[in-house]
This record gives sequence, structure tokens and C-alpha cells, in this order.
Amino acid sequence: QRVSGEPIAGFAQVRHNPPMQSLDKTHSKGELSDFDAFVRKEIEGFTYRVEPKVDGVSMSLLYENRRLVRAATRGNGIVGDDVTVNVRTIRSIPLVLPPEAPEALEVRGEVYMTREGFVKLNEREEEAGREPFANPRNAAAGSLKQLDPKEVATRPLDVVIYNAGGVGCESFATHGEMIEAFRRWGFPVTPWSRECRTIGEVFAAIDELEKLRHTFRFEIDGAVLKIDERRFYSVLGATAHGPRWARAYKYAPERVETVVESITVQVGRTGILTPVAELKPVSLAASVISRATLHNADQVARQDVRIGDHIWLVKAGDVIPAVDSVIVEKRTGDERVFQMPTACPVCGGKVEHLADEVAVRCVNPLCPAQLQRRLEHFAERNALDIKALGGKI
Repeated sequence: QRVSGEPIAGFAQVRHNPPMQSLDKTHSKGELSDFDAFVRKEIEGFTYRVEPKVDGVSMSLLYENRRLVRAATRGNGIVGDDVTVNVRTIRSIPLVLPPEAPEALEVRGEVYMTREGFVKLNEREEEAGREPFANPRNAAAGSLKQLDPKEVATRPLDVVIYNAGGVGCESFATHGEMIEAFRRWGFPVTPWSRECRTIGEVFAAIDELEKLRHTFRFEIDGAVLKIDERRFYSVLGATAHGPRWARAYKYAPERVETVVESITVQVGRTGILTPVAELKPVSLAASVISRATLHNADQVARQDVRIGDHIWLVKAGDVIPAVDSVIVEKRTGDERVFQMPTACPVCGGKVEHLADEVAVRCVNPLCPAQLQRRLEHFAERNALDIKALGGKI
């Protein structure tokens, strides 16, 4: 019922009414204090609401007669793409609303790819010899632009609804009351929010949220601060860019410096050779990291990663250790350029590089590394689920 129809030729255009604006961004608590001072000059007797800023793809869902009739991306804020056939495959989005919901309703939120799903999707992409996605947001956006809904249905997409659209939400006094109604009507909403009366409480809330940022199913890149009482929205108004009653506070990206001690090559289940940076162990985002995939030879060349380089290490999607960039100014001249092997590093067999792939493959079907990876794949949770059968055994 959710996956229907043949692949489509393209996406129709949708005009948003009202426009889907983006939020003005701040990067310091001083800027938030300035925002607080502006608000207090304009209105009084209000509270703030602090929520996670989901790093995904903005989406509008329109219901008529309590049935989902249209889903559209933000696009440029005025015109977006109709991606209804793809969004219907996201199982957490209700296709029919309960009787207590308005007959006509538009809600807005963020489609994201789950952290665990992002890892699995990239493994699948690399096994197929394709470029992996850089982060969950890119993966979600690419999934929504697939022309075949059957393919979209295989992608681990989800959604958080956090705002009203043009119809159906006029009666709510506060943002918190509206979000609670969305939850009762079956929409996924943010699992964390705080009501704050002072800017000091806001600072405490965004610090608390930053400590929790790696515990959510979705990636967050900051906090959203908005006025809770909706009656003030028309008083404060909006600029051409975004509403004057809300701000996004962006967290600094987490990254650490380390050294590439060597580059080894792994052989995967389908024979693909993957270069891996062996790193001086370093702590990042609550874990100690000593290895980071470099994906393929093209990626190594593009980033110019050399053995002995000092690099900035990040976690793609707060999950996968990844080389963000090389600290070129720390080069001494002793660094060594990496070359992909001309034979399989495990079995010594022939390798080939097809013209339409980025991958280099070992073509020996009896390669011990491939045999081990196939057995692990056969035994893993999503296959036969054979417990304790892993690489060591």
C-alpha cells in the first residue's frame, strides 16, 4: 500500500503557501543574547522553546479529508518538488489521520536517514562499487530524489515533524501544545524539548542538548530557539529570509587532530579493495578511534592523504570516522604518497579496475578475505542471525 507505481520520469513543482522559510543562524551565545534583547523590546510575557535542530531535508506534508495527498521538498522556499510517491514509503508517516485531527492539515518537518541505516547504506554502496554518501543528510536528499519508489523503500528514512504549514493549526495557543497534538495524531515529533523563561535557562538547555547530540537516531547540528506562544508570531513578523520569532544555534563541528601512521588495504565480500587510514589513536565523540576508511583511490587522491600526514578527523553522521582534511602546513617532506596495490594484498591474485566504477576489485573468487567476508555476511543479524560467528571464529 505504501510502495506503488512504476518509476517516474521526474518531479512536478509545488508552490508553498506560505513559503517554507529557513531560520537565521547564530554561532555564539552572544548572538543569542542580542536576539533575546530584540525580542524583549518588542513583546513581553513570553516563554522560549528549545528543540534539536535535525540535520535533514525539509519537507511539507499536506492532508485533505485526513488523507496524505502531497509531500513536497522545501526547494527554494517558494517552489519545491512533489515527492509524494517516495515519502509514502516512510513507514512512520501516517497516510490517514485519526478523526480528532483537522480534515485539512499541513505540517512541516525534516526527513532524515537514521545513523545505523546510514552506515548500512554506505556499506551497500561500496559493495556495489559506487561512491559512498558523505553524510546522512546527503543520503536522505539523494534517496528522496530517486525516481523509483521501490528503491526509496529500501532506504532507512524517517521524519520529525516540528512546525505547522498553511492550514489546520490556527487554534493552538503554544508551539508545545501543537507538537503534543501532532504526537497524538500519529506524527513522529522531537523526543526532546525544553521550555525556558530566561536566556540563562536557554543557555543551560542548549548545553544539555549538546551533551546528548550523539544519542538521537538522527544527526543534529544545533539547537532551535523559538517563542512558544504563537500569538506573538504575527507581532514579530518575518524577514525575506526567515521568521523573527526563532533562531538556530549551530554547534561547532567536532573534530580532532591525529596522524596517519600507515594506509592498509582491506578486501571486501565482493572483492573490492578499500584503503584504510591507520591512525594514531585519538578520542572523538565519546569513542577512541584508530582507523578511518578512505573509501577508494580516487578519494585518497582527491584529499591528497599521505602516510605521515597530520589530519583533521571527524565522524560522518556522528557515526563513521572520516578524514575531513589534511593539515598541509604541518608537512615535513617525509610523508609518502599512497599507491593502490597492483595485486590483491591477501591472495596475491589479479585485480581489475572497470571504467565505469571507482572500485578496484580482486577477481579471485577463492580469495580468503572474500570467503571470510561472505561467511560473516551470511551469519549476520539481517541474514541467518548466527550469534558469535564473526571474524575471529
